[in-house]
Amino acid sequence: MAKLHGFLPTTRDEMNAAGISQLDFILITGDAYVDHPSFGTAIISRVIEAEGFTVGIISQPDWRNDHDYTRLGRPKYGFMINSGNIDSMVAHYSVSLSRRNYDAYTAGGQPGHRPDRALTVYAKAIRRIYGPDMPVVIGGLEASLRRFAHYDYWADAVHPSILVDTGADLLSFGMGELQTIEIVHRLAAGEDIHQMRDIRGTCYLCPPEETPWGAVQCPDFEVVARDKKNYAKATRLQMDNQDEVTGRTLIQRHGDKMLVQNPPMRMLTTEELDRVYDLPYMRTWHPSYNDLGGVPGLQEVEFSIAHNRGCFGACNFCSIAFHQGRKIAVRSEESILKEAKLLTTLPGFKGYIHDVGGPTANFRRPSCHKQLTQGLCKGGKKCLAPTPCPALEVDHTEYMEILRKLRALPGVKKVFIRSGIRYDYILAGKDDGFLDELVANHVSGQLKVAPEHCSADVLDCMGKPHIEVYREFAKRFYASTKAIGKKQYLVPYLMSSHPGSTIKDAVELSLFLKEHHMHPEQVQDFYPTPGTVSTCMFYTGLNPYTMEPVFVPRTKEEKAMQRAMLQYFLPQNHRLVVKGLRMAGRTDLIGTGPGCLVPPLPEEHRDGKGGKKPVQKKSSAPRGAAARPAPKAPSRRTGQPKGKGRVNGNRKG
Repeated sequence: MAKLHGFLPTTRDEMNAAGISQLDFILITGDAYVDHPSFGTAIISRVIEAEGFTVGIISQPDWRNDHDYTRLGRPKYGFMINSGNIDSMVAHYSVSLSRRNYDAYTAGGQPGHRPDRALTVYAKAIRRIYGPDMPVVIGGLEASLRRFAHYDYWADAVHPSILVDTGADLLSFGMGELQTIEIVHRLAAGEDIHQMRDIRGTCYLCPPEETPWGAVQCPDFEVVARDKKNYAKATRLQMDNQDEVTGRTLIQRHGDKMLVQNPPMRMLTTEELDRVYDLPYMRTWHPSYNDLGGVPGLQEVEFSIAHNRGCFGACNFCSIAFHQGRKIAVRSEESILKEAKLLTTLPGFKGYIHDVGGPTANFRRPSCHKQLTQGLCKGGKKCLAPTPCPALEVDHTEYMEILRKLRALPGVKKVFIRSGIRYDYILAGKDDGFLDELVANHVSGQLKVAPEHCSADVLDCMGKPHIEVYREFAKRFYASTKAIGKKQYLVPYLMSSHPGSTIKDAVELSLFLKEHHMHPEQVQDFYPTPGTVSTCMFYTGLNPYTMEPVFVPRTKEEKAMQRAMLQYFLPQNHRLVVKGLRMAGRTDLIGTGPGCLVPPLPEEHRDGKGGKKPVQKKSSAPRGAAARPAPKAPSRRTGQPKGKGRVNGNRKG
């Protein structure tokens, strides 16, 4: 194969220019084509190319026109399909189910360039156009998180595995490089894709009589669709078998087919991860988007460096543990420095590396030695929450050394850390050496951290440490900041309406914010997306690890009240906050005293006996005429802010 230079072909003209008459593989994606290692399509396409195959990209095909799927012709070996960097339904809808008017992964931020449930739409079209003999492999976040029967928030129903809906031959879950390499070589060798049933990190459908022996069976799709207790049991089985060391084959009946999930693919070694990031990415969007202003989603990551994968923090509302896994994979110091030097040569680089991180920036090693040979603990046990495990091994030495070398590079003015610092992991260390260095060199005025809530009950449902840990971190952060004469601030991520959060918990959070003089500009309502423990709690009202009931805020009004509590200081939230305080039995917080959250409603005042009565407003109607009723206040709709540092609509831990 002739070496391809520049972007991979997206049109027949580009194929001809590269001397390609027929492509080996075609990738279809719901995102605009950005050839940067922060985009899954770029990584998988370059990995396939590095194995000696030709690859073409069909980005955001017009799903209403079958001809758009054929723009690159028929591939020799098969199609690889994903819906983009995030779930297409999260890309389209806020948590209030209102349609978004902005898409960061489309040129110009324009919405409407991919269909709802894009992965299903694309895969069905390919099957319809090219027939049953064309190998179709689906992957990416939308496939990975929907691989089992799952609760679909947008339909408010349990859906079957996305393999059933798409008609694809294989589903690649997780990050996908190693299983993709195995799949493409076996297809090129002439193997029937329907016989590829032994590849780790993949799922397939088969007749029940062909189910592999020794597999762990989840309750059937038909059962979990009607029985919430069985849904919760299935969730626990799935979560407990995502470790590469201890994970077993899982099966789940879907009608006359059996869904089979092979054990997870092993995490990439440091050498393998270095190779992935050393591939010849163009590191920008395809030039066809220049006239539209490019692709906004690149801006946050263009001058950032990913040094790790995986997260053993495993917050219950986050999809990373189910997708990337809890084991940590890291790049070498040499690979990271090489990329940093490359960044300094790129157009637009102004001396600032915006991030050196990953799912959790300061994870650079396994949580403990046992993880490597015995796997991670099951049953919902956390490495960090509610308190650090006694076996936890904390060491920031290597990470600090990498940061020192990065900021010493010629052309680098500043190196920031923005992606999910785990402050509880920092506090678990032997001293404040890393914290002091972080404060002195890597904070851009504000450091974003994620306490999420202050109620112990809610934090337990989230799988987060209790608020005392955040209080201690804030104390040390501000002491370190003061010691070097800087003015820097913590910006806490907060979440409303998470399972377990009552209106009383929301009031408790309001008081915490008032105590710390915090006025958050953005808060996030919990978004029930596939593949998280918290979504299981939301749907079933049960903790899948204990089977104990969990309170779930469900009505629009209660969610709006909990959200308003986090921004109790906004005039437009006044009525909701007053109503919420009354529901919580905290009318003592309604008033003008220093301990109150909000004043009484304007139409109320105290009578002589201490009670409340409505103020009689003087009518402006002519004498003898009926006074016109006051117009009703317009309804307000809550939406999800476009926050940073989120995976699949939910925040990184």
